[in-house]
Amino acid sequence: MYRGDVVELQKIVTYPCLTITLPTHRTSPDNRQDPIRLKNLTREANERLKDEFGKREVAQLLANLETATNDLDFSRTLDGLAIFVNAETSYIYTVPFELPERVVVDETFFTRDMVFAMNRTPRYWVVVLSEQPTRLFEATREDLEEVKVAGFPLTHGGPGGGSGLPNDPAVNSSRFRDEHHRIFFRSVDEALTEVLKEDPLPVAVVGVDRWISFFNEVTSNASQIVATVRGNHDTTPGHELGKLVWPEVKASLAERRNGVLEELGTAVGGQRSASTLGEVWRFAREGRGATLLVEENYHESAMLDETGFQLLPDTGESGPNHLDDAVDEAITMVMSMGGRVVFVEDGALEQHGRIALILRY
Repeated sequence: MYRGDVVELQKIVTYPCLTITLPTHRTSPDNRQDPIRLKNLTREANERLKDEFGKREVAQLLANLETATNDLDFSRTLDGLAIFVNAETSYIYTVPFELPERVVVDETFFTRDMVFAMNRTPRYWVVVLSEQPTRLFEATREDLEEVKVAGFPLTHGGPGGGSGLPNDPAVNSSRFRDEHHRIFFRSVDEALTEVLKEDPLPVAVVGVDRWISFFNEVTSNASQIVATVRGNHDTTPGHELGKLVWPEVKASLAERRNGVLEELGTAVGGQRSASTLGEVWRFAREGRGATLLVEENYHESAMLDETGFQLLPDTGESGPNHLDDAVDEAITMVMSMGGRVVFVEDGALEQHGRIALILRY
């Protein structure tokens, strides 16, 4: 599941929309409890829907739920399961991060847990360069899942790829072939640009030296590339590829975190930073956040004032102005306005109140 899937789910407005999430397990014997937990949650959903709407009104929704859950293979789940169902359709996602056990009935699907978990989990794109074809994977640590968006997978069908070279002694075949390879990898880069607009994650590039060289010549996304893995992996499955790519990405992200801490120091000296959650919230709300730095395990609840620009101490009262985790809300806000978010080790931002924002101006 990638952020584009969440965006599409958020566009659906019908009543009722049913959302079920739960943590799952990858291995036995722990995963034996997962079908039982799901059965209990679906029973709860059935009762709530029938009580509120009546059996006839929710018959199709419940039929969709039964069909979707009957096809689940609990021997292939990851760390979390999310089910979204209404009368028209159903969506099921197994995800490599833990989700809370929850049943929500509303006019929209409940995606907040998914968004917050995705924000706090190391995610990146993997582009496996090849003529036949170039594949795109969404990665979470070592877990890779191929995604088919923005034209991916892309196959080189031009001269030197799917079609032959011109049989003309006046044409330098080698140069002609190379130029069409550049054209192909430029189209790969254009597709990657579309993906990054939707979900601007770091990128790892995989491929033989020749394809990497062509791609590096034409890419406009060099600043997003954090790791390069060389070798022919045209047919390497995602679970094997992840073992090769993640160590390189992990090391690179650690270096980038150190660089961002240096950026923060410079911003502090230039009075282009904000510290503490309340101050960060106000500047992020104004759209001034360029880079948000957050300690990995920092969470804090709060109340929101009537203007939406000021955080107040949590009074414990429920309602629309209560934020279960204002830190995650700030993360989502900065990302939605085009800023980036970097997680650092606990204690790294002690003098800033565990959170800091580098300002655009």
